[in-house]
Parts: sequence; C-alpha cells; structure tokens
Amino acid sequence: MTAGRVMLTAPARLEREVRKSVFLAQAAPVACPAEAMAFVRAVGIADATHNCWAYRIGQDYRSDDDGEPGGTAGRPILQVIDGQGFDRTVVVVTRWFGGIKLGAGGLVRAYGGTAAECLRLAPRVPIVPTTRLALHCGFADLALLRARLGALDATVEDEAFDATGAALVIAVPDDRMAEAVARITDLTRGQSVPRVVDGETP
Repeated sequence: MTAGRVMLTAPARLEREVRKSVFLAQAAPVACPAEAMAFVRAVGIADATHNCWAYRIGQDYRSDDDGEPGGTAGRPILQVIDGQGFDRTVVVVTRWFGGIKLGAGGLVRAYGGTAAECLRLAPRVPIVPTTRLALHCGFADLALLRARLGALDATVEDEAFDATGAALVIAVPDDRMAEAVARITDLTRGQSVPRVVDGETP
C-alpha cells in the first residue's frame, strides 16, 4: 500500500458550514490502529451531534458513521483518504447539527468534502517503501558504518550490543537496498553481510 502514497507531516484541521450545520475535520499521521483510535477518542467532541471517522494504515482500515445513516459519513471520509493517496492517516469529522436535514447525498458531500478540503491543504510527504536489513558488525567497524548509513538514506531501527560488537536492524529505501548491501559488505571487508528481515527479531 505504500508505493506512490503520501502521509501527513503534522496534524491538520478545517472547519466549514454546510446549510447551518458546522463540520470540523481533524486529521493526523498515525503508525498503527491503536494510535488512530486514541486520536479518535482524543478529538471527538462529546456535545457535538456526530463524530464520524475513518483511518487507513496499510491494509488496515476502519470507518464509523457515529449515528449518521449508514454509508453517509465514515465511508466517504475513507474514500477521500484513499482517493488523495494518503496512508497512515486518520480523519475525524465532527458535526454540529444546524436544524436543516441534508439528506443522504448531502451528508456524503458534506463529510467527504470537509475531509477532502482538510487533506488537500495539509502538509504531506511521500512514503518511501523500505526494506529491513539485519547485520552484525564488530566494534571497530561500528562508528564508520553508522556514519555511512546516512548517505544511503538508511535509519537504525534497533541496536543491541554483545561481547564482539553490535547487532543492527536498519531500514533502507527499496531502491537503494542493493547499494546498501554492497556498501556494508565492503566497509566491513565481508565480515558483515546484511540479510532481509520481515518483522522478526534478528
């Protein structure tokens, strides 16, 4: 889900009025469903008429109409997140009812439109697909290796020391993985050969 997608660099909010009802969209970058739900709980406003929301995090997604007719609020918000190419994103749209019923189509346009405008104006960055590599290097090579990782746009996700050196897990952009493996192998004179890991502890 990450190829060609973007994520927020900071929370965003936008308020607008639609036929006397006030709609407030609040969006944030999130790393996991638990973080998304914590945001939903944190920004939901108890005395509002509805707090409708949706999130997309890779293959995980959820939406909720919070009492609005089924499919008129949460799903349009999710469609906006996906339509604008966002990932790792949660959006809550809060409504204060102004006395004029909008109908199903009006609700879809109001919730979806408010979420869309909020995300359209929000700061974003491309999501760079990465691969995790595990390796072990001796103390003599560690400082040089760490210094060179930045030039490869690689980041250290985990580091553990033992009697002979350090076990590292690094995240490397997919398009630089072959270069990173070759560079690390060369810098350590073949003593450290990275291997791909997929979530497990090396």
